[in-house]
Amino acid sequence: MKKLLSLPPNLVECFHDIEKADRTEWFCTSDPVGSKLGSGGGTAWLLEACRQGMAPDADFLSWLRTEKRILLHAGGQSRRLPGYAPSGKILTPIPVFRWARGQRLSQNLLSLQLPLYEQIMAKAPASLHTLIASGDVYIRAGQPLQPIPDADVVCYGLWVDPNLAKNHGVFVSSRNRPDKLDFMLQKPSVEELGKLMQTHLFLMDIGVWLLSDRAVDLLVKRSYKEGKLSYYDMYSEFGLALGEHPRIADEELNELSVAILPLPGGEFYHYGTSRELISSTLAVQNLVNDQREIIHRKVKPHPAMFVQNAEVGYKLTAENSEIWIENSQVGEGWNLHQQNIITGVPANDWQLDVPAGVCVDVVPFGETDYVARPYGFNDAFKGALAKEETLYQGIPFREWCAKRSLSIETIENNHDLQAARLFPVCASVEELGVVMRWMVSEPDLQEGKAIWQRSRKLSADEISAYSNLHRLADQREAFRIKNWPALAYNYERSVFYQLNLEDAAREFAQHDLSLPKPLSDSAPLMTRISDSMFRARVQQLKGLAYREHESETFRLMRDGLTASALAKRQQPHLSVYSDQIVWGRSPVRIDLAGGWTDTPPYCLSEGGNVVNIAIELNGQPPLQVYVKPCREYKIILRSIDLGAMETVTTYEEVRNFMQVGSPFSIPKAALVLAGFQPGFSTDSYASLKEQLKAFGSGMEITLLSAIPAGSGLGTSSILASTVLGAVSDFCGLNWDKNEICNRTLILEQLLTTGGGWQDQYGGVLRGVKLLQTHAGMDQNPLVRWLPDYLFTGGEYQKCHLLYYTGITRTAKGILAEIVRSMFLNSTEHLAILSDMKNHALDLYEAIQRGNFDEMGRLVGKSWKQNQALDPGTNPEAVETIIRQIDNYCLGYKLPGAGGGGYLYMIAKDPEAAIRIRTILTQNPPNSCARFVDMTLSDKGLQVSRS
Repeated sequence: MKKLLSLPPNLVECFHDIEKADRTEWFCTSDPVGSKLGSGGGTAWLLEACRQGMAPDADFLSWLRTEKRILLHAGGQSRRLPGYAPSGKILTPIPVFRWARGQRLSQNLLSLQLPLYEQIMAKAPASLHTLIASGDVYIRAGQPLQPIPDADVVCYGLWVDPNLAKNHGVFVSSRNRPDKLDFMLQKPSVEELGKLMQTHLFLMDIGVWLLSDRAVDLLVKRSYKEGKLSYYDMYSEFGLALGEHPRIADEELNELSVAILPLPGGEFYHYGTSRELISSTLAVQNLVNDQREIIHRKVKPHPAMFVQNAEVGYKLTAENSEIWIENSQVGEGWNLHQQNIITGVPANDWQLDVPAGVCVDVVPFGETDYVARPYGFNDAFKGALAKEETLYQGIPFREWCAKRSLSIETIENNHDLQAARLFPVCASVEELGVVMRWMVSEPDLQEGKAIWQRSRKLSADEISAYSNLHRLADQREAFRIKNWPALAYNYERSVFYQLNLEDAAREFAQHDLSLPKPLSDSAPLMTRISDSMFRARVQQLKGLAYREHESETFRLMRDGLTASALAKRQQPHLSVYSDQIVWGRSPVRIDLAGGWTDTPPYCLSEGGNVVNIAIELNGQPPLQVYVKPCREYKIILRSIDLGAMETVTTYEEVRNFMQVGSPFSIPKAALVLAGFQPGFSTDSYASLKEQLKAFGSGMEITLLSAIPAGSGLGTSSILASTVLGAVSDFCGLNWDKNEICNRTLILEQLLTTGGGWQDQYGGVLRGVKLLQTHAGMDQNPLVRWLPDYLFTGGEYQKCHLLYYTGITRTAKGILAEIVRSMFLNSTEHLAILSDMKNHALDLYEAIQRGNFDEMGRLVGKSWKQNQALDPGTNPEAVETIIRQIDNYCLGYKLPGAGGGGYLYMIAKDPEAAIRIRTILTQNPPNSCARFVDMTLSDKGLQVSRS
């Protein structure tokens, strides 16, 4: 999806280098110099510039239809946020949120705001190709996005108080048709809104608009006057011509269909001024106040205090409030107060007192010089210098001049503070410090005045136009590199282990940074787990041995998951007659949504949501286990489907379950958990034979898995549950289904195959259900049962198809790679997993409502999410099958980790189901491919005796 940015001219030239952005994905330009185009004209200019740059031979409308795009307007002067005017507000660095996991130390406003816009565009109808938004806001949706209607214009808004709405655009709708725009207002009065509320609803415009190609074409046409691109405002002109009762008469615009949507759980943070820089950041940091969910445990002297990409020797105290230090060194010789923003200051040994309400900004100029630009926290950078109301550093500019015995007339361009040549270019950091003292707090410092007088001076506009942004970015990166070891060393009071550790590992490896000393055993378990994988990844990136650290990661997690259960020793005793057989049988499961969110370590940090169904194949539970007494004091293991047999006579043979692929790893591990191993039993025995004598007999365990390996139906986990259930009954352990599933998770950890909890719960528990867990080592899902009508009722049952592809795969390799990314807090993976969690709730709602079409569509979305998490989920052999039946399905997916096994399809209707069967039966991909009859299991795991 292409991103089009309108940026300050100076940033356009170096954006791709500074942000390491792909030029084929990101297009940047700025408005024509000296012209004011407004948001509408600016949109027209940006689109046309992109077309000419990317597809000069295509006509405009044809080019619009080729792909979806996001437009961000971020080219303003930033008069009221001077510290980030040169690089544009859109690249403002934003501190890592104390409650968030997987953020990057290098994140900025652009990287934070973009994911929401991408989600909106991914959800938007095919007819909506263009999203337009502002670059100086951070907008969050606290809840999943609702469906987006197919209209010419779709606008997002927030429910707000009239006192806030009065400063913004407002979408007004009739209470009878709340999703349709009646008309739009710009900055209405509170009184006007109060009258409207009797018959109408209103949403505050947050500047996120989706436009059809037709709407874009009309917007562009309105931006031209007499054949020349001119000023046209998207909100006060284009917007006021929209709706059922538009405020501006324009026949073509009046005919556009318009839908308005409240952003679910919407939050709006503006970064347009120095004050908002701190207040918005503080508000985001305080979104979560539940101490159990706050990862960063440090208590700051004052909450409105933010330091990043910086070296600070000055001790901040509770007296310092509204402090922002970024890309700067602030040494012991500095003295800060309140409302101080410090940006761009290079390494120095200054003695500088910064009064309350005064900010210090330094901007690189040329290859070696710096520009000193102090300013006031609330300065508007507007107005003639001689006017009383024109403030600089919080006082009238003429007062500032008088204190320094300066004449306003000697300052060039004194008609406007933004244009005034006031800020000196200094050749050294020492000169910079002296002139800064004079400009900020020592008006009688003659040495500083002399430097100012002899120096070339630039205006705020010229600073933005000519600053060396490469040097500014390089300085920021240098400070950040220095910060890494300190953040790791002080992990207890820093955000280190909640960061994207893949990103951190690359920084440590690339710059050969020293790793912190190993954590003590008293450190929190999840922190130790993260630390081990971080060390492993650094070593791997350096080309050094890393497996030991990686193994330690999995061992720590395994110990954490198994500790409580393994502490409960078992006392197995023969609980059947000598001629009885215990018979366990289970269905398999298909995960419909949320798969992977049940997998440690993700679920341990975030909890998981999974919707799945238990199914029988060809009318039978496909997984079966038989346990019966054996006269000899030994354990006989058999596998009917594998044709294998093994006799176990020693504890060592039972303990030898670690070999993945062994036909009897699962029953051996189950026997260990059942107490047939020293350390797991309440009693001690000299040998396995002695324990079996005390038990009362030997035992025979026979397995039957009437399903191919690598099926994706949770076979191994559910088979383990079936074995545990049968052994529990045989040995009188009285494990209920929840305990059986919990011990299955432990069993898989003992086998080092990993995996989550949804497989076993999906098969052990009947029918259709939503399974949910909270963060923590105790992963016992809450079960919310769902109606099964969409799976069993009438014509619906015929639409559910299960096809064995004949393509095999092993989940362990896929699992290990994705789990590794979970350990490292991969930003991209965590975002996908979060979407998966929310998506499971969407599917839950669709099934509750009995919406068959929506359910099918959402299952198809689950498949896309799985592919986003791991592209190997959908190999070409599988895609070849899918292409044949795609048009006849509402949705489809490979259950489990994907890559092969079974293909689950939801046909559009019974006729489509017949067509799918015909196509795949006539064109099988291999000799093993076939349809299998599936029916919903209404029992789950069953254990009975002969």
